Amino acid sequence: MASRTRPSRLHQEPEAVTWARKKAGFTKRALAELVGISEQLMGEIESGWRSATPANLIKIADALNCPIVVLERKRHADGASPPAG
Repeated sequence: MASRTRPSRLHQEPEAVTWARKKAGFTKRALAELVGISEQLMGEIESGWRSATPANLIKIADALNCPIVVLERKRHADGASPPAG
């Protein structure tokens, strides 16, 4: 079995996704069903093991009634993403 590595670039801030989901009162399973992804993928997005696609990040924000900017990975002044994890 190949070792798993975190993606070098994430579209989302994992902690922000978790915070917004809990604030909205959703379980991972309920949010995943609304977005149309698996509960496993939702967990991997929240833990930073997988990057949400831009389309899925929009769906997550819509489901949580949350501005997408709250969930997006913050950029450094040079345009680079901060390191994951």
